[in-house]
Amino acid sequence: MSERPAADLVVVGASELVTCAGPGPLAGPRQGRLSVLPEGAVAAKAGRIVWVGPETRLAREVAVEPGATRIDVGDRAVLPGLVDSHTHLVWAGDRADEFERRLAGETYSDIARSGGGILRTVEATREASLEELTATAGARIERMARFGATAFEVKSGYGLDPASEIKLLEAARAAARTRPFEVVTTFLGAHTFPREARGSAQARRRYVDTVAQEMIPEVAARGLARFADVFVDEHAFSLAEAQMILTAAREAGLAVKLHADQLADDGTAQLAAELGATSADHLEHASERGLAAMAAAGTVAVLLPAASAFLRNREQAPARRMIELGLPVALATDLNPGTSPCESLPLTMQLGALLYGMTVPETIVAATINAAAACGIADRAGSIEPGKRCDLFVLDAADHRQLLYQFGSARAHMVIAAGRIVA
Repeated sequence: MSERPAADLVVVGASELVTCAGPGPLAGPRQGRLSVLPEGAVAAKAGRIVWVGPETRLAREVAVEPGATRIDVGDRAVLPGLVDSHTHLVWAGDRADEFERRLAGETYSDIARSGGGILRTVEATREASLEELTATAGARIERMARFGATAFEVKSGYGLDPASEIKLLEAARAAARTRPFEVVTTFLGAHTFPREARGSAQARRRYVDTVAQEMIPEVAARGLARFADVFVDEHAFSLAEAQMILTAAREAGLAVKLHADQLADDGTAQLAAELGATSADHLEHASERGLAAMAAAGTVAVLLPAASAFLRNREQAPARRMIELGLPVALATDLNPGTSPCESLPLTMQLGALLYGMTVPETIVAATINAAAACGIADRAGSIEPGKRCDLFVLDAADHRQLLYQFGSARAHMVIAAGRIVA
């Protein structure tokens, strides 16, 4: 018999463990699995899971250390900590007034022409100090953790000049450094064009060159981001510009992502497949050809239903068709100040089920193991299995389906990140 693993933390009393690992019904072709272990238990050491199994076998299969922490969850369901695979959670300023104006009938373009929109956030963010941005980013992460999230992808994109973009990535890293969460950073200097790059074709070209030839090399050299991302749209970056920027990113050692086909079919899903992107996000207007190419390339589709709801879009991402094509689907909040000020990943999951017609298993794996794959961290997050971080989301319910059924509620009882109770 192999030596029993030592544990300094055990979690018992679960009605069920939703492990999202091992044998179980497929949530969709080539997607993660929703595996449920009745009355399961978890043992961990130094923040990592060392054993998962029926609670009745815990005592004889695990060497629980004297003084180990024992958490009895009281006949509640335990899920993996949720993974938010698309956020823009580092920014300064507020745009609640713009939301009120849109509800009163003004369009996004009307507001932008009057000095609002994304460039208003850019101005406020450039003026904020690193310390201010770190504090607000940390506060947002802690609030999101109360809804069950323990891992986050965090994009820059509200600086749009070399110094400010670096500051945003540094703030995200600093906020993560003092907390037990997994945070993956993405460079999004190609979020939109700053005001100073909008006066001429030459100014536009200079900014694209700055992103590709100045910002990306520095970000890569300093290890500030794992990914680079580009927003492709008629009012943002072209396919050719995105290809140039992301080619430079890959040459610098960064993996790539894309904001793709959100407002129109721009052909970005196809480009994501050609570039071997880890994920392509939004995809409300992606073509069948583009989605099939992504499925063949293994690119994860990250869907953002809270943004669609907040913008009152009629067009919804074709999640059912994606799943039929064997495309791994993830769900994320898209937390940002203008189009999705949503800090609740469970609410996003509920919208994914209701707006996209995703099933309970599909929805849960979309915010756990599939989302971890979209962040490049599926080796250490997104499921409950030995070797991974001890990230657990304890529902205030005995049945995991209550997470989706109780609309507007996270049903959160306890959240554990790297073996520490954080909420």
